[in-house]
Amino acid sequence: MPILILGGTGEARELAAALHRDNVAVISSLAGRVARPRLPVGEVRIGGFGGPQRLAEWLGANAIDAVIDATHPFAERISASARAATARAATPLLRLERPGWSERPGDRWTWVDDLDGAAALIPALGARVLLTTGRQGLPAFAEVDGAFFLVRCVDPPDPPLPRDHELLLDRGPYTLQGELALIDGHALDLVVTKDSGGALTEAKLDAARERGLPVIVVRRPPRSADAAVATVAEAHAWALAHVATGGGAPPPHAG
Repeated sequence: MPILILGGTGEARELAAALHRDNVAVISSLAGRVARPRLPVGEVRIGGFGGPQRLAEWLGANAIDAVIDATHPFAERISASARAATARAATPLLRLERPGWSERPGDRWTWVDDLDGAAALIPALGARVLLTTGRQGLPAFAEVDGAFFLVRCVDPPDPPLPRDHELLLDRGPYTLQGELALIDGHALDLVVTKDSGGALTEAKLDAARERGLPVIVVRRPPRSADAAVATVAEAHAWALAHVATGGGAPPPHAG
């Protein structure tokens, strides 16, 4: 009976590899929103499920033993669907979510609740923006006047886009020296990002701190009180214990 990993993150790939080494049957599911995704080891499914009811049916039809939601911290829809589907199918669910970023001495961060809030703040904080919020949220910045945007994302975005922009198609991990060169080369004076967490893209925050730039950070969406862990090691241990016992109680929320 396989474990389903809802993936697309580095943590999901790392977990799939660890379970594969332990001979645990794993199916990794990717949303299919990235043209050339980094694939995990083992069986991979690409594409949506069609909502909670169909996901619940798929879980039953494929005899899924447990679900580990290791999607991006801002992937609200699939996480909500997973909660509803696993409840209907009586399938154990664990949330694996990397910790968010924390401010350090010298940081000039302003926190906002959503992308519209970030867009509204830009005119007061900067005129040349490194925008790293992902391609799906770019319409929120389409009406911002008086600012240049260096838009960095993995795949080409669909319009509408910021009026004055340059598109940079790139994928982490990024380095401090590379981010400093990007800031200096484009004379950037503001960074706008989501609180994605993790080391792969954290260098932009280090570079902003070193150059004294303000940063607008979009808070993560609130989560329900799922059973959750913050590290791959914890999720790996939970999965192994679940397989060994035939379904033990998940750990408490990691907060």
